[in-house]
Amino acid sequence: MQFSYLGKAYRYLLKQMRELKIHWKLYISQSFLATLVLFIIALTLSIENAVVIASIASTAFIVFTQPSSPPAVPRRIFWGHLLGFGIGCLVNLIPHHHMLTDALIYALAVGLCIFLMVVMNLKHAPAAGTALGVAITGFSPGVFIAVVTSALVLSMAQSRMKGFLKDLA
Repeated sequence: MQFSYLGKAYRYLLKQMRELKIHWKLYISQSFLATLVLFIIALTLSIENAVVIASIASTAFIVFTQPSSPPAVPRRIFWGHLLGFGIGCLVNLIPHHHMLTDALIYALAVGLCIFLMVVMNLKHAPAAGTALGVAITGFSPGVFIAVVTSALVLSMAQSRMKGFLKDLA
């Protein structure tokens, strides 16, 4: 049984190597563009907003590896993150000073964000991370500016580079 698993893993690795040989230029160029865009975004964010940075990085992954997928639609990127920011701010207003209530508030932020994204057809999974990050850190003008700017930059990148970017998945 172990040998059949090793054989499958070996065949999968060979397949991935063939894909890399064929598409290596796309992999490098789109990864570089993602790095460049995230560098620009990271300049606007402080390390205190690491959870928000993580959700923005997840959006960058979608934009630069799956640009034709539904979550990469600019409207979903922008409004999804804005919705996540708003929900995070609202649930952070609920008093929570204990580990149990903290966990409940953070879970509520994600659950409410998921519900509203589905209802409003703004399905963009990383925006749930924005809701969580803002629920943890609370409102600040800097976070608002960073979320809006990041969502705008990634939406515009997806929109402007749509003809150039190819699905890598």
